[in-house]
Formats: sequence, structure tokens, C-alpha cells
Amino acid sequence: MILEIKNLKKYFDIGRGKKVHAVDDISLNINEKEIVGLVGESGSGKTTLGRTVVGLWDKSAGEIRYKGEKLPKNYSARDFKKYAKEMQLIFQDPYSSLNPRMTVKEIVAEGLRTIGGFSSAQMNDKVAEWLRKVGLEPDHMSRYPHEFSGGQRQRIGIARAMIVEPKFVVCDEPISALDVSVQAQVINLLEDLKKSMGLTLLFIAHDLSMVRYVSDRMAVMYLGAMVELGPASEVYFRPKHPYTELLIKANPEPDPRLEKTRQHSLIKGEIPSPINVKAGCRFAGRCPKVMPHCATETPKWKSVGKEHFVACHLY
Repeated sequence: MILEIKNLKKYFDIGRGKKVHAVDDISLNINEKEIVGLVGESGSGKTTLGRTVVGLWDKSAGEIRYKGEKLPKNYSARDFKKYAKEMQLIFQDPYSSLNPRMTVKEIVAEGLRTIGGFSSAQMNDKVAEWLRKVGLEPDHMSRYPHEFSGGQRQRIGIARAMIVEPKFVVCDEPISALDVSVQAQVINLLEDLKKSMGLTLLFIAHDLSMVRYVSDRMAVMYLGAMVELGPASEVYFRPKHPYTELLIKANPEPDPRLEKTRQHSLIKGEIPSPINVKAGCRFAGRCPKVMPHCATETPKWKSVGKEHFVACHLY
């Protein structure tokens, strides 16, 4: 096991005694060389979980262990230097995640400068090597981000994360801002890197069919809490939580003929406010199978099959 997340909480204090429960008591273990897909609506806490795991945001409570070692609650500059070569993050937006005033060489070499111990010539060689690996050219090093397309910028972001050769990478919706053809290229690139480098990935995305395709296991988040976890195909084809069922039904079919004829079942209403979340099932207000006690009793985590778990009063 490479990563252990236990009762992790991340709250944002917004004053007057109010807190945003962005991540609320999440527990998740990730095995070495495994891809875990993380899905849920916007505002469910997926990005916050990913950024808290790699130390970009401080933990409010709970703990994270990496290869058995407990990670600090608040990262110092020394911690970032220590763990940069172990854990990295590929950001969602290739437009805002790259400094427009830095050249591609400066951007991709950031991790090497953080770790230290590389000469200027070594950094040049490493940057050129990784630009080739992600499908770009070494002579792109002198250019700036605005000179590239969205797909090319995402490749630059991937090169920046991978150049330090990490073991664990959080992919925060790395394909959501890209065209469909470019999405396939980026997914193929990540799969090739996983095989060649033995990577472990936490893959955050909205597209459930894509997550099923790339992941070993699928985790479903709603309003800061995890509601279902299991083998990707099992969760996708035999979902147990009503929220997961509705997410899958709302996911478009790749075949336009099937998409045109199938019955759509959209999730009613909007995701509630994550401020000072009350007890009970968080999905109770939108659930088509709601029962009276769902509004007052928080469902417990239960096994519903081999390595398949759900938090729902139906089980």
C-alpha cells in the first residue's frame, strides 16, 4: 500500500462560526501501481481532497500516510522539497496553471530546482527528454505558454509533474478542458507513463465512462463525503448508492443512436451548501429513494460485495 488516508477533514473557516466542509471524514487506501478514479459533481470536494493529499492545503483533521510514513499536517518548505520527488499534481486548467511570464524550460524545470542537485546542463537535458516523452519538441523550451494550444499546455503540465519521476500523482481532471481527440491522446500518454514508470494515480474526473476505462477502482464523492467505493466496472455496471446510479444514468452514451433513444434520468435540484453540514444522509434532499430516517441518521460504511462499499440506509 502506498497511500493511507484516514478520517481526513478539510474545513475552510469563513467567519461567524461558519465552516465549509469541503472534505469531511474521508478514509481511502490506495495500493501501489493502482489507478483510483474519483468522481462526483462539481462542489463535491474532489479537487480539495487531491490538493490536501499532496500538501498544497493544510489538513483540518485526520492523517495521511505515504509508504507508512505519516505526512505533516502543515507542509514547510523542507517538506515540499522532501515529498516533491514522491508526489505530484497535474492541474485541471492548462491555461491558469502555467505562469505566463515563464518559458517552458523554466516551467518544466521547477521541480528539479525545488529538489536541487542538478546543474544547468543536466536540467536542460532533462527538460528536453521530457518534452519528447510528452509529444513536444526540445526547441519548445524557449517559448511561452500563450504560444501553445490547450492540449499542448496540458502536456507541458504533465512534463512538469513527471520530470522529478514521482511514484504517486494526483490527476485533477486533466482532460476536462480539452477537445475529445486531445483527451484520448492525454489518456494514452498517462497510461504509457504509468506502465513505464510504475505510477500510482488518483484520477479525478467527471466522465464516469472514462474513469471506468482507466481505473482499477472507482470512488464516488458527494458534498465532502465518500458514498461508494469498489472495483471500477462493478461500481459502473452495478451501482449501489442512488447518487451513483443517477450519475451513471446522466452520463452520455458514446453511441449517438443509443443516446438519442435512451431515457435520461437527471439528478433533481442543486448540490446543497457545504457550510456547517447537518447530520443525516447528505443526499437525502435529492434522493428518489429517501426514507424518513435518512434526514437524521448518518449512514454507516457497509460492505455490499467483494471490495465494494457503500454508505446508504438501503443496505
